[in-house]
Amino acid sequence: MKLSRLFRLCRPRHVVPAVLLLVSPCAWAAGTRAPGGGFSWNGIGTPSGSVPWNILVLLTLLTLLPALVLAMTPFVRLLVVFHFLRQALGTASTPSNQTLIGLSLILTYFLMQPVGAAIAQTAIIPFEQGQFDAVEAVARGSGPLRHFMLKYARERDLALFLELSKEPRPARPEEFDMRVVVPAYILSELKAGFQIGAALYLPFLVVDMVVAAITTSVGMFQLPPVVISTSLKILLFVMVDGWNLLVGSLVKSFS
Repeated sequence: MKLSRLFRLCRPRHVVPAVLLLVSPCAWAAGTRAPGGGFSWNGIGTPSGSVPWNILVLLTLLTLLPALVLAMTPFVRLLVVFHFLRQALGTASTPSNQTLIGLSLILTYFLMQPVGAAIAQTAIIPFEQGQFDAVEAVARGSGPLRHFMLKYARERDLALFLELSKEPRPARPEEFDMRVVVPAYILSELKAGFQIGAALYLPFLVVDMVVAAITTSVGMFQLPPVVISTSLKILLFVMVDGWNLLVGSLVKSFS
């Protein structure tokens, strides 16, 4: 990308709609139509308004990004599974939290890149070309993200939040409100992460039980069984190329 194009994309009137695509549920809840047909955030201005207000809105929305990355991407499932793996191996702080979070973020970017490309094609690029305003960009950009989340959200979770929101069941998936899709998706991801984590625990639990039975039967009480079992579990995980198998299986579960 040329530097001139990069600087043009970094202007507030272009960056704000791009951030709105990520925070569209919050933007639609807090935003209202301005008298001139634009979009205002509780009356403080439009994206084409003064630069200080745009910067204030942009910085405010950026504070929501960490929570939205958790709620609207595969990050939750990946991080839950990696923490289960670390506990099953018996290594209290290896890999570190920073390593697991970094790996989860990289895999999240890898998995969400097609969705981001679809949002850019349907919303961001046309907005840059002046084909529609920020409100329409938010509406168009939320489509690919909604489609991604609906693909992995369970019907039971969707039905729960439809009932809680007191909304009628939509005729088409595209008609689901984002305030229903987002919590249903994160609940489904938590369930999937715990299911994978439980399956990960089983082989390592067998190793722990076998080592504990052997050391107890031979009277080896001076050496804790966890010392032996942890070494065996790490050796087993390395021999089967566990990281490759685990990451490959996680990525394929989103294909």
